[in-house]
Parts: sequence; C-alpha cells; structure tokens
Amino acid sequence: MNPQVNPSIFKFLNTLKDNNNRPWFAENKEYYMEEEEKIKSFFTTIFQGLQLQDNLEGMKAYRIYRDVRFSKDKSPYKLYRSCSYKRATEALRGGYHLEITPNGSFLAVGFWQPNKEDLLRIRQEFELDVDTITDILNSKEIKETFGGFYTRNTLKKAPKGFDKNHPNIQLINKKDFILLRKFTNKEVLHKDFQKTVLKSFKSVRPFFDYMSSVLTTDLNGESIIED
Repeated sequence: MNPQVNPSIFKFLNTLKDNNNRPWFAENKEYYMEEEEKIKSFFTTIFQGLQLQDNLEGMKAYRIYRDVRFSKDKSPYKLYRSCSYKRATEALRGGYHLEITPNGSFLAVGFWQPNKEDLLRIRQEFELDVDTITDILNSKEIKETFGGFYTRNTLKKAPKGFDKNHPNIQLINKKDFILLRKFTNKEVLHKDFQKTVLKSFKSVRPFFDYMSSVLTTDLNGESIIED
C-alpha cells in the first residue's frame, strides 16, 4: 500500500476540471484508472492504520461519477477523491471521512446528517447538559486539531419542542455534529501526512466515546441496545 499521496492526483483533478465531459474522460480512462489505483492505495493505508486504533466495519472509497439528476451543475465527474471509514457494531457510533482535492483537502469526523431519532436524542442530551461535550471540545488535543464543531449546517430557529431561549440553543440548533480539519496541498503531499491523518482521527476518541454513550442509552442512562 502507498503510505503517501502521490502529487499526480492533483494534476489529474486539475486536468479533469478543465475537461469535465464524457468524451475526454472516455479517451483518458486509463489515465484515470492509474490515478484511482494510487489514491485508493493511500486510502487503504489509512484504513489499515485506523484499524489499529479503532474497531472498524469497513471503508468506502466514493465513485468519481456525480449524480446529476437533481443538480443544476451537470458536470459528470467529481473534482475530488474521498473515502469514509465506518465504526463497527451498534455500540460504536460516528464515522471518519477523508477528502483529497486541489487546494481544498480535509478530514472530517462525527455525525453528518444523523437520522431523526439520533438527532432528537442528541438535542435532548444537550438540552439537559452541555458540560461534558464542552469539556471534550475544549480539550487541548481537539482544540488544537479541529478548533470546535463545524458550524455550517445549523437551524435558524429552534427545532420543534425546544425553547428558543434555552441557554444551550446554539448546540441544540445544529443539524450535524462534525469536527473538520483542512489541509493545504503541501501538507497533503508531506511524507508524514498519513501519520497526521491517523493522529487527528485518534484525537476524537473521547468525542466518539461520549456520543456513542448518548446514542445507545435513553435519557435515564438505560441501554437501548438489544442483547
């Protein structure tokens, strides 16, 4: 497996950006396959390292083909390569994500678009108490690595059943609970990028442990996982 990101992936994606059409892609399918093999090799290396520090169900390298059925942008191909890593068993919640793209690479961890049951449970927990999650987010390692929750996806009004004047409303209003770290091209191509990714992923374990505890218990702290 390749322990480093090959700089050729940026050249390929930039070239694709200027030629984002099916005829060009068909003519350069071999070029694409060569780059795909290299980046998937790196994603697999991350998976192998992550397995040593967490219990994973598997990895999913996303396809380059865009679903344009409901999009105004009809360009057929993504200008990034990405992979997600799912934690195993019903008791371990949360996921890891890595995306490589010119001048916009990042990794993200947490809970993106949780289902309505999970979202309600998280909001109910934060309605009762935010001291634990605040302490976790303010820990030195997470603060230095991520800075706090990604703030992009938030309701403008309080969700139904919650007080708009609640002191914890900023957390209650969130629709996703994501920690995100961005990287420059230079950082991605550094020989230690693999170690940086794995160290970043490892730093979120207190966050995952806490959120897993919340999502596998009711408001009384009783387990909701069937034996």
